[in-house]
Amino acid sequence: MAEAHSAVAFSFAITHEGWDVNFDREVLNLVWQSGIRSWKKRFARFMNSVHNGVYPAHLWTLWITMCITSAIHFSGYKVPYDLVTKVMPLLPGSCVRWQLIGSMLAAMGLWLSVIFTMRYMLKLLLLYKGWMYESRAKGSKPSTFTKFWLLVVRVFSGWNTPKLYSFQGSLPKLPLPALHDTMTRYLRSARPLLDEDNYKKMEGLASDFENGIGVKLQRYLVLKSWWSSNYVSDWWEEYVYLRGRSPLMINSNFYGVDTIMMDTDKGQAARAASAINSCLHYRRLVERQELQPILIQGLVPLCSWQYERIFNTTRIPGIETDKIQHWSDSNHIVVYHKGRYYKVIIYKGRILKPNEIQEQIEYILNDASEPLPGEEKLAALTAGERTTWANARRVYFNTGVNKISLDTIEKAAFVVTLDDVPYEYDSADPTKLDKYGKTLLHGKGYDRWFDKSFTLCIGSNGRLGFNAEHSWADAAVLCHVWEDVIMDNIDKRYENDMKIKDVTPPTPMRLKWDMKSDCQSVIETAVVSANNLIADLDLKIYVHDAYGKGFMKKAKVSPDAYLQMALQLAYYRDSGKFSLTYEASMTRLFREGRTETVRPCTIESSEWVKSMDDPKISTEERIRLMQAACVTHQKGYQDAMCGKGIDRHLFCLYVVSKYLEVDSPFLQKVLSEPWRLSTSQTPHGQTGRIDLKKHPKCISAGGGFGPVADDGYGVSYIIAGEDVLFFHISNKRSSNQTDCHRFADHIRDALADIKSMFVEPPKQNGKA
Repeated sequence: MAEAHSAVAFSFAITHEGWDVNFDREVLNLVWQSGIRSWKKRFARFMNSVHNGVYPAHLWTLWITMCITSAIHFSGYKVPYDLVTKVMPLLPGSCVRWQLIGSMLAAMGLWLSVIFTMRYMLKLLLLYKGWMYESRAKGSKPSTFTKFWLLVVRVFSGWNTPKLYSFQGSLPKLPLPALHDTMTRYLRSARPLLDEDNYKKMEGLASDFENGIGVKLQRYLVLKSWWSSNYVSDWWEEYVYLRGRSPLMINSNFYGVDTIMMDTDKGQAARAASAINSCLHYRRLVERQELQPILIQGLVPLCSWQYERIFNTTRIPGIETDKIQHWSDSNHIVVYHKGRYYKVIIYKGRILKPNEIQEQIEYILNDASEPLPGEEKLAALTAGERTTWANARRVYFNTGVNKISLDTIEKAAFVVTLDDVPYEYDSADPTKLDKYGKTLLHGKGYDRWFDKSFTLCIGSNGRLGFNAEHSWADAAVLCHVWEDVIMDNIDKRYENDMKIKDVTPPTPMRLKWDMKSDCQSVIETAVVSANNLIADLDLKIYVHDAYGKGFMKKAKVSPDAYLQMALQLAYYRDSGKFSLTYEASMTRLFREGRTETVRPCTIESSEWVKSMDDPKISTEERIRLMQAACVTHQKGYQDAMCGKGIDRHLFCLYVVSKYLEVDSPFLQKVLSEPWRLSTSQTPHGQTGRIDLKKHPKCISAGGGFGPVADDGYGVSYIIAGEDVLFFHISNKRSSNQTDCHRFADHIRDALADIKSMFVEPPKQNGKA
């Protein structure tokens, strides 16, 4: 019946007796409700736009201004700048009615002038980044200037409650660094990686570039920085992500893991329903802009631009370049289980409650039907080469039921996969956690829709995870969603809704496919390609519970810098050399900011690493060298966040050179260098809802990604509480130079050696 309802909602025929009209009341009611919901959302978007447009002021201040201005005018006094008198000649009359209109127009002019002055002043205030460089050590206080700045920012932004996008118009643009500054920073970062001869050659290339073609390229980039809201983000999205033709699976997509130290007391259907409902409520918060923007120290806003595309978003493959397609609304999700795709309506006058969604999930789990030909492994196309998928999409999915079903998947709020394997963690058997990570990163190669903004994955034992496409946003945004999903499970909101059920949830509908033998052959080829990628990947999730952030703070060292130094030491011991290292930082202090690269391999860090295996160096000297390296690293991280990075500037210069068809030996050399150690820290505690004192085991293991270089490592880590660290380490089996299990051992030893260095008597000699 569900298929029939979806096929025919209204029909008519002409007979000898007249008109014969048939219609399905239920489907027409759904259409009516969809229309009402659409208009409600349009009105809400309009009201939010007004709120954001006048922020930090209140809209009601306009009516007060109009009343005061009119009262002043009709009392015989002049309003400021005598605006009413200046407005009146522009109106067709001078009677009381037109004087009232003139007073209101003058009031609106005054009000708008104040509003735009406040917004511009707030933008100027947010340009100040000096607070970033001041010490946050216990007992330290901000400078007098920073205190005054904080007070003024609070005055300008604190008298109205901001919505999600309220600060967007007040965020400053990402500043364009001076060419000389970027070249100086680059040469310093390259010094520990090059011997004397190669470094002199690089200095020559850099000097020729800075004094030659670089000047012209910088001028074009200055124009772009003036014209666009962010001189990096659009090019970064297009050329780094959308124009890439390699498979998304493993190479681009990333994954996230559940709170592994807490046992779930729900089955697969119940946990899936709870997580789906949590995601839908989060989507409503985003759509209504009721989600509070993230404020650093409760005051400095981060850009919220990326939140818009969390839901209802898909990456569409193209022959030469992909595109990100976002729909303003979607009233369904798509669920994949045992090779079958289902359309699940999740809105019926309101968002369905968890117990109602559970009924739909149980229907799918109990369905004994078989997949249609080609259906089971269809998603392997999204895992393979982008051009191959684009051609297949154009040939086999451009008409008929295949197009309808593909549209259903791509327009879904998100995709859900009900896996038939458990997601397990056992401290006595670490391989189970490794398998957990691999299952989320790639699954079987055909059971995640890798084009979708994210696929919510539920194991057969009720544990959760996700696989996310990377082009639309960075990991921190989806981690924000993930914290809400996790905390809804902790707060047991599902149990509170269990007794409430006042609608019958729509029955899930199987998607229809008509894939001929040639289409199935293309799918099987994609499966082979996906299997080859999976077979070449190795992944290790290392749980370090000997100590965590608590000890690092006692050592008076930045936890992130501490771990980056440990990774430098581990890599040096693993490979016997230093390598170009990538650490992602964010630039969301600026409008439409995404990421910038921090280069943890510095002159100071290399000196410290060498000292750790030199028995002639004292422990006191090693501590001094590490502290110096951490200070340098922290300064580099702060520079990157404040728009003073290296790599995004060089990347944009390279793009300009390609537009102008100009070759630069320096840029070609720099941008061809492989990132053999690619690292990223997973943020934790963005929502403020996670209380580790109340729920000490509410710790997500973070997430991970594949290696960037064929002979390199991908390392994601999360500082989960005071005493636990997680490292997600990936490499390619085809490289005989890398081994994630061996590297995990080096990380363990490096962390142990660093700790012993700090706890040993400061005058003791010998290896740490």
